[in-house]
Amino acid sequence: MTAASNKSRGKLVLVTGGARSGKSTFAEKYASSSGKKVIYIATATAWDEEMQERIRAHRENRPADFITIEEPFSPHLVFTREDGKNNFFLLDCLTLLLNNLILKEEGFLEDSARKAAKYTELLSYIIELSAQMRRLAADVLVVTNEVGSGIVPANPLARFYRDLAGKANQILAGDADEVWLLVSGIELRLK
Repeated sequence: MTAASNKSRGKLVLVTGGARSGKSTFAEKYASSSGKKVIYIATATAWDEEMQERIRAHRENRPADFITIEEPFSPHLVFTREDGKNNFFLLDCLTLLLNNLILKEEGFLEDSARKAAKYTELLSYIIELSAQMRRLAADVLVVTNEVGSGIVPANPLARFYRDLAGKANQILAGDADEVWLLVSGIELRLK
């Protein structure tokens, strides 16, 4: 079912691609062109000085009329609080959200049962989040990174992250009305 056939909900859009592929720029232009009030949900966390600089640059380059809400762990709360048919949510980005949720708990990788439980818990959250976004009256655009195109990572945490991000991207792509891939600043509509 598409957004056009169900006027009671907004459109769900997924934008994916590699690092520095132009995803955020495309997403901001897409959101701006909606004519709606854009609520930018930023998930980045300043873990170090370099990340602080990246966040600062993103803030400065973001359109002035965007309302920015920094929410590194619980974007579902923002959706619940701010939903409305005249709003456009831009969640940037899903893979940083997953990173934040993974790093909230230490030591789970050393125990296979805890690792499996953590994977299931985080995937369940993504399934629920995707379902919530499909029910919203507002339009939602989610930016994510395509992390599975490289080599198999050498350490367990990186493999866990890569596997979870890949599955989360599949879930959102399956639920989305539109899916866009950015490569070298060029957008390609996949769905």
